[in-house]
Amino acid sequence: MYTSIAAYCFVPVDDPQALADAIEPVARDHALLGSVLVAREGLNLFLAGGRAGIDGFLAWLRRDARFAGIEVKSSHSQRQPFARLRVKVKREIIAFRREDASPLEGRAPTVAPEVLARWLQQGHDDGGRRVVMLDTRNREEVAYGTFAGALTLPIDNFTDLPDAVAAQRDRLADATVVSFCTGGIRCEKAALWMRAQGMDNVLQLDGGILGYFERVGGAGYEGRCFVFDERVALDPELVALADPEVDAA
Repeated sequence: MYTSIAAYCFVPVDDPQALADAIEPVARDHALLGSVLVAREGLNLFLAGGRAGIDGFLAWLRRDARFAGIEVKSSHSQRQPFARLRVKVKREIIAFRREDASPLEGRAPTVAPEVLARWLQQGHDDGGRRVVMLDTRNREEVAYGTFAGALTLPIDNFTDLPDAVAAQRDRLADATVVSFCTGGIRCEKAALWMRAQGMDNVLQLDGGILGYFERVGGAGYEGRCFVFDERVALDPELVALADPEVDAA
């Protein structure tokens, strides 16, 4: 049984290459495969391995005060979902290329999965406003599943989102808009950018779809969630499309 983790942390990193050089041998020593991206804005990782290896790596990572509070989403599979380990330094841990969307300067307000599930069930937020779920993922990911009635965008890359959102701005003006993505990293930047454009009615789903699945299941969600490994997609029980016999996390 393999444990897969997805995690990110926006935090200043003065020397991304030094951090990458430190992470790679530790991940290898713990027999982990997957991808790790390091940038001046923080760390983004998708890793899989034995439970002991995952725990050992996270214990090492959290000894660094910058990552002591990093939140991790976990799932399980009977096969290793990654073919190799890649640790890279990038300009951004998720490319957006917008100066007014830096999580290092603040964070957009969030909505907890439990609260969102209640809003979706009752058809409005606690103030009576309609709720629009804004999917910040690309077309390929959306095809596997999304929240029922979500506003999806005709984009192939996250960097295309600003123009696509601008075309929908009037449609969103009178709603509480909940930005969401796979694990939270894209919707965090998207929500920040939208609020910087004056859209102060935008929130982000805390923990993304995977966090929602972990905490409340699939209430209001249709289909599966695309993931970035050989499992292809996970259902609300965190069971893989390509590995139907696994147990949920």
